[in-house]
Amino acid sequence: MTIVLLTALGVGAATGVGALLGFLFKHPSQKSSDITLSFAAGVMLAAATVGLILPSLTYGEGKGAILITILGVLAGAVCLNLIDRLVPHLHKLSGSDTEHHPASGDRINKSWLFVIAIAIHNLPEGIAAGVSFGSGNTVQALAVAGGIALQNIPEGMVIIAPLLSTGMSRRRTLAIALLTGVIEIVGTLIGYFAVCLSTALLPFALAFAGGTMLYVISDEMIPETHAHGNEREATYAHLIGFCLMLALNFLLG
Repeated sequence: MTIVLLTALGVGAATGVGALLGFLFKHPSQKSSDITLSFAAGVMLAAATVGLILPSLTYGEGKGAILITILGVLAGAVCLNLIDRLVPHLHKLSGSDTEHHPASGDRINKSWLFVIAIAIHNLPEGIAAGVSFGSGNTVQALAVAGGIALQNIPEGMVIIAPLLSTGMSRRRTLAIALLTGVIEIVGTLIGYFAVCLSTALLPFALAFAGGTMLYVISDEMIPETHAHGNEREATYAHLIGFCLMLALNFLLG
């Protein structure tokens, strides 16, 4: 339980780390942002596949295991899609940049929508990290959590500029960024205790968590990193992240 709690704190704290970096680099270059996010997407892809979806098949029973895994993956993706319909996420809120909304009230509303969107998406990502510990493979679980934490750093960075532009103090801006990370801590604990209470849910829960991560990668991270003319660099960063996590899983797992 201790390692789960520490991991949950680490995943949540990654958003805070990103927020602190956001104060230092309010406007990082687009290329560096795309490369960082692509690398995180590669890490998450390997973590979702090796740490969640394949273990789902392993813990399933009989020939029905593949069906449960497929249903879990699709259910996770549909869940994130429904959330996206209610609150669009990062690349869908790119139009919230303050320079396109000169009115102060509009800036505040758009900035808060941006923060709420990140917070809502952090919950299922946290659940994915928690569920991964149900497999009993701590190395793979830490790999999943690490991939999610890497993604949280750039998310924490992009929260800062919109909030500061509304006139909000740096202290309050940091507190709000940290609050979005707390949502992820809660999600991690929910996922962990859910599979602890019912091991029968484990195969479906692992696949569900994997599906949510695949959706985030495909629908949000990759389109965002390929939208600014940095496709080649982003693609190689994605592959390097994937290979690195694959190698770590092989060597440590």
